[in-house]
Parts: sequence; C-alpha cells; structure tokens
Amino acid sequence: MTEQYVLDLQEVDETQVAVVGGKGAHLGELSRMEGIRVPAGFCVTTEAFRRIVAETSSLDDQLVRLSRSAPDDREGIRTLSARIRRTIEEVAVPEELAAAISRALGRHGEQAAYAVRSSATAEDLPTASFAGQQDTYLNVMGVTAVLQHVSRCWASLFTERAVAYRQRNGIDHRTVHMAVVVQRMVFPHAAGVLFTADPVTGNRKVASVDAGFGLGEALVSGLVNPDVFKVRDGEIVSKVIAAKQRAVHALPAGGTRDVAVDAQRQEQPALTDAQAVRLAEVGRRIEAHFGRPQDIEWCLVDDGFQIVQSRPITTLFPIPESDDQENHVYVSVGHQQMMTDAMKPLGLSMWQLTAMAPMHAAGGRLFVDVARRLASPASRAGLLDLMGKGDPLVRDALETVLAQDGFVPSLPDAGPGGLPGRGAADPLETDPAVVTELIERSRTSIAALEHDIRSKTGPALFDFLLEAFEEHKRVLSDPLSIQAIMAGMEATWWLNDQLREWLGEKNAADTLTLSAPDNITSEMGLALLDVADVIRPHPDVVAFLEGVQDEGFLDELAKLTGGAEARDAIEAYLDRYGMRCVGEIDITRPRWRERPSTLVPVILDNVRLFEPGAAERRFEQGRRKAREKEQDVLARLRALPDGDRKADETKRMIDRVRTFIGYREYPKYGIIARYFVYKTALMEEAHRLVQAGVLPEPEDSFYLTFQEFHAVARSHQVDQRLVQRRKDAFRSYERLTPPRVLTSDGEAVTGAYRRDNVPPGALTGLPVSAGTVEGRARVILDMAEADLEAGDILVTTFTDPSWSPLFVGIAGLVTEVGGQMTHGAVIAREYGLPAVVGVDRATRLIEDGRRIRVHGTDGYVEILS
Repeated sequence: MTEQYVLDLQEVDETQVAVVGGKGAHLGELSRMEGIRVPAGFCVTTEAFRRIVAETSSLDDQLVRLSRSAPDDREGIRTLSARIRRTIEEVAVPEELAAAISRALGRHGEQAAYAVRSSATAEDLPTASFAGQQDTYLNVMGVTAVLQHVSRCWASLFTERAVAYRQRNGIDHRTVHMAVVVQRMVFPHAAGVLFTADPVTGNRKVASVDAGFGLGEALVSGLVNPDVFKVRDGEIVSKVIAAKQRAVHALPAGGTRDVAVDAQRQEQPALTDAQAVRLAEVGRRIEAHFGRPQDIEWCLVDDGFQIVQSRPITTLFPIPESDDQENHVYVSVGHQQMMTDAMKPLGLSMWQLTAMAPMHAAGGRLFVDVARRLASPASRAGLLDLMGKGDPLVRDALETVLAQDGFVPSLPDAGPGGLPGRGAADPLETDPAVVTELIERSRTSIAALEHDIRSKTGPALFDFLLEAFEEHKRVLSDPLSIQAIMAGMEATWWLNDQLREWLGEKNAADTLTLSAPDNITSEMGLALLDVADVIRPHPDVVAFLEGVQDEGFLDELAKLTGGAEARDAIEAYLDRYGMRCVGEIDITRPRWRERPSTLVPVILDNVRLFEPGAAERRFEQGRRKAREKEQDVLARLRALPDGDRKADETKRMIDRVRTFIGYREYPKYGIIARYFVYKTALMEEAHRLVQAGVLPEPEDSFYLTFQEFHAVARSHQVDQRLVQRRKDAFRSYERLTPPRVLTSDGEAVTGAYRRDNVPPGALTGLPVSAGTVEGRARVILDMAEADLEAGDILVTTFTDPSWSPLFVGIAGLVTEVGGQMTHGAVIAREYGLPAVVGVDRATRLIEDGRRIRVHGTDGYVEILS
C-alpha cells in the first residue's frame, strides 16, 4: 500500500505532526481554513523516511554513534553528520515510493515548478521552532529533480546546525523523523515574514511585517534589509522603507538567482500601507486559529496573499493568565530574589502559597502585578522609590510603562495587591537584644515545625502543610522583624545620603557595615574556611576530595587518616547550612545536604588559597576597617560647621546600621530552613507513591503543583501526560530570559541606566560595594564548576546566599541581576569586595579569563585588552 507515503495537503491537519512533520501539519491546517490561500501540494510522509532508514543497514549504527556523541565534540559531530547525509542522498528511492510521488505530481501538474521543503517531526512546535534547521529548495522542475530534492530534504535532518540544535534542546536524533512538503511554486511580486507579535518588544498587540521584492529567500538569507511595517489595531504605527538593491527570482529552467533591483524601484515600498494592514488582519485570523502568536511566511501574488508557512513564535516570554480585560504591569520576583532561572511547577506553587503578596506564574517565573499601585499617585511614588533603591532598571522600566499614553490609568486611591511600600520613621530602639529575640523566635518556630511534621503522611501531610504555610507567613510578617530589616536599610540609606552631602563620600556605608554582627550569610562563607582548616593538614583527605564523583563520599572519608574529623566538620556545616543551594527559592532544587559534593570544589579552593585561621582574621580585619572608617568620618564631621550635631547623628546611625544590617539576611535563612523541612516530608511522600506504583520517579512530583500533588496523594492517580507536558514546557522556559517588567500586552521592558559618568565601551551597572579592583574575570554559571585563583573576579548571572562561600576567595563581583539590598550586595560589602550588579548580559559580554576592572564605587566595569 503506497498511499501511506503521500498525503495531499487538504487531507492533513495539525494533529498529524508525527506523519507529516511540523511544517506539513501547519500548512495542512492552514489550507483547510476558509479564506486563507495556501499553494496546493502534498506531503511525503515520515513513513517514507522510516523506510529509507530501515532499509539502509549502515544508518542505524551511525545514528547510535551520533546520539552518543558529546555535545562539545564539534569535529566528531561534523564528520559523522556529513557521513549520514551522504548515505541518505546516495540511497535509491524505492520504486513504489517514487511512483506515489510521481502520481501526486501528475495530480498537481507534472510540468509545473515546485518548492520542496523539509518538515521534521521536531519542528515548528510551541516549545522549539527549529527555524532554519532543515532545507528548502525552490523552483524544482520534473519528477527526477523532485525525487532528488526529497532525498536532500531527508539528509538535511542531519546538517551540523540541526544536530547541534537537537542536542541543545535534549532531543534524541533517533526519535526525529523527516517528512517533505512539495508545493506548487508561486512567483510573487513581494514576499516576506509577518510576526503577529512584535518580535523585539514582545507586544502581542503590534504585528510586524518584513517585506521585500521577489521571493522571500532574499530576506531569509540576509541578502537585503526588508521594509518593516508595524501594525496596531488596523493602523500603521511605524514603517521603515529600506533600499532593496537585490531580489531573488525564479529561473525559467528551474532554480533561482539573485538579481539587481532597478535603481528607481529600490526605495519604493514592497507593500502599500493598505496591503500591510490587510496582511496583519490575515495574521490575526491565523493566530486566533492556532491560539498563539505566529511567525508567518507570505507571498503577494496579484494583490492577494498566499501563506507558505506558519509556526509559533517560541522566543516570546509568556504572559501571566488574567481573567479580566484590564491592563496589568508585572514586576519580576526572580530579580528581587536573585533567582531568574525557570522554576518547576511545585517550586512555583510553594512560593505562591508562602509569599506575602499575590504572585502570577508565567514562563516558569513569578511576577507581582503592581498596576494598581502605579495607578494611584499616593502609592506610585513610594513604589517607584522602593523599586529604584532595589534595582534602578526596574524603576526605569516602570517609568517607561507609565509614559505610555493611557496604559496605566490614574486612580484616586491605591488598590489592593502589589508590594509593601517603604515605611515611615522607624521607632525601634537600637538594641542588639531585638535581633537576638527575633532569631530565637525563628529557631523555636522551625523546631516546632520539625517536631510536628514527623508523624504526618498522605493527605494529612498536605493538610498539615497548608496550616504550616500560615505560620510561615505569620513569621515573615512579624512587625518587629520588618521593623528590624527596615531599620538597617533606612540607616544605610541615611548614611550614604548624608555623608555624600556633608563629606562628598560615596557609599560610605559599604565600609561602615564591614563584619557587622549576626549576618548568617557571611558567617556561612567564613565557616567553610574553618572546614578547610580541619582538612588542610591531611594530604590523604585532600587527595580523596579531589577525586569525589558521587554523594556517598562522606562515609568513605571516615576511613582515611584525619577523615573522621573532616567528615564531622563537613557534617556540622551541613547541619547548619545544608538547606541552602543555588536557586534555593525553588524547593525542587537539590540542597547541599542532598548533594554535598557541590561544596567540595569550594572547600578545596579554600584549602589551596588560604592559611589557617583565615576566617577569624578576615572578620577581625573587617571590624577594624569599619571602626577606623567610623573614627575618620566622625572626626571630619566635627570639623564642619554644626559638626558636633552631625557627628552625633551619624554615630547614632552607625550604631543602628551595625545593630540591624546583619539581620537583613536572617529571614531568608529562616524561609529556606522551613523549605527544607517541607521538602524532606514531601520527598518521603513521593517515595511512598513510587513504591505504590503511582509515580514512576520521585522527581516527577516536581512537575505537579502543590495542589495537584495533594490530589495525587488522595487519589493515587496521576496524569503522566500532564507530567510530560510540564517537562517539555520547563525545558522551553529554561531557554527564556525573564524581563524585569512585563505588561499584559506582552511587552518586555528592560529599563536603562540614565547615567553619563561611564567611559565609552564600559559596561554600566549598579554600584553596591565600594572600591576598584582589577583582575581576571571568571565567568561561572554553576557554583560546582568554580575554579578560582586569588585575585579573580566572579562574573555570573545572579548570586543568592548559597554563593557566599565563593566570596571569601575572590577579589570582586559582577552580576547581571541585583540591587543595593540583595544578598550578593550585602555580602560583598560584608567582605569588602568591590561589586557592580545589574550589568545587562555581563556573562555574554565579558569573556572568561579576560582582565577587567570593576569600579564598585561608580558602578561600571571596564574590559581591558
């Protein structure tokens, strides 16, 4: 039966991706839509490709070898891919398949010209577009030529770029199959691409039309700059007409070539305004049909549009779902929490259930809607002030949204929701006993949680946790705790503002807060230096740690000379800090207690880079610098007019900041300590469900929300298709960069620094820890991969508290995300490290190993030759 090898486009719909590939399925669906014109044609199905693979014995072995290739073995992949392509192209097309294709060509016009286009099963999907990964051949004429180009399309599944793309997206080469779309050629006056959402800003209400003369190949290949029309609500809102010097045209005997465009036509628009608006309307109908923004290839023939491809736009950041038609302004929670990576569903829902403000999920991230607070003049100023102190880019992004006519309406009063504003004058006394009491309250509450949760299993565990979350929020909202946090921050701001005004001192608080007491995060970094002191005298232990491969190493350690002491030191560290990890706000991330090998590279760096007693020396050194700075500042103030008053006020604020600024880190420690208790209980429940045959793997629970996990514990039934969809979605979210601010129109607003004190070529950021340092940049995205030398400058996307053990061994810090009071900034000041945060794309613009100079006082980074 040969019919399975060929299907007419009219017989195909979007459910048949496995049969005709992504492109074929979309074109079949489009061809069935009323009023949408698609060039007639047919699909050579994946069954034909499977037959070729099955009948070519050498291919299977080559595909197995390719699937086992290391992603970084570029040369091996290049050689193997070329061999596979050659093998496929040399295989004779079986007679019955050739006959089926020939009959299809007879139905559509054997002497006509055709476009022969690859259509892979892992292509044009909502989570991976694969745009440009496989090949298209235009103006192919005659049965022999069509058959030859079908073989070339099959082979293009294994171009080097397609293989690399699949490896990057975690797709097994053996699971992807190739169909081929064969369509009647159209010879357009103009062609191009229509995005039904603005591909630059993400705005879903703005369509973007790229247009050029002749075939669209001229635009796709980058031969010419297109005309660009932006269309919103049926009107052209902007257009740029390019000088189109070249165009691609079909040749009478087959194939294409690029030709020069007549000089008088080059700057004429490829479309009229009316045509661009009409095309955008066609795009909106296609978008509505598929239910998501589309990237559409079109041709203009005799004043009518023909659609030759439509695929989802996979680069847009998703918008939080809303059940109203109002405008919303979403601020990224991840940029405040120093964790901009995608979170799994259980992590998202747990944070939502324990957070103090309503949070909206999109793209694996959380956002807070601040539209109502922005709409009220009374709350707007406080919100912008708070945002600006945390991250100036967020404030600038919000001001950009406010400047858009009518997007945020003006309301008389602040509505509910949003973020807490900055408090009024703080009446709290400067008393260290306040901090001692707060820490004790937190410890007592966590101890009660640990005790009470032990006996809970099944649905009763989830009911207990819902009550525990209320206690969690009660502790977080403790008025005394909030007062203590604000007292430290307010004192910091006061010192920086007043000492700049009175003495011309920039960021004076950075030095005055060195080695402040009760900072649990800085203590964590110094405590790992003490662990290194225990290990350093024992060469066998050091050598053993250098070869650690798995998580059972602590038991093995005790068998070595000095190993028992080393194990006890690491265990004691894990007892106090083992609940921490990179990206710790996502409960699904492996904690140090679960994966202690994460700490081994940092311990070994500490053994190598430091002398015994380094922790105590560093803490004392910081305290001494702070004391000397205090004496210097007070002496200079007393020499000023009204100096005694200024000095007395400053002394009160210095005492205040040193009393409270360390506590700034404790609530997060308490949250993460609770999270580890929750996680331990939930993972025990997941293991029970695995033993009962309900879940295949304990980690599958990570792809359920807390509420869904609760339902599974009750019913002992799980929807594995839902779990798989969530896994696929999470992989796609990992590739997205979350915006600081996102509107309900889908516009991603990044914000900008409005500063003129930055030298040309330097990277602008936010100054958070004073001083200037020059050194080798170490671009590190995974703490476990850290390999630092003395004097290195750490460059990374974000640092949450788990990174602080690395801070003791570096000379400076540069991050893409951060603010004055985020954890990385607080600890950088604690350790006296010059630091600049909020440097856009730092990890891509700064090359690993390059010498850089960090200006922590003025907030910029110079890349040195």
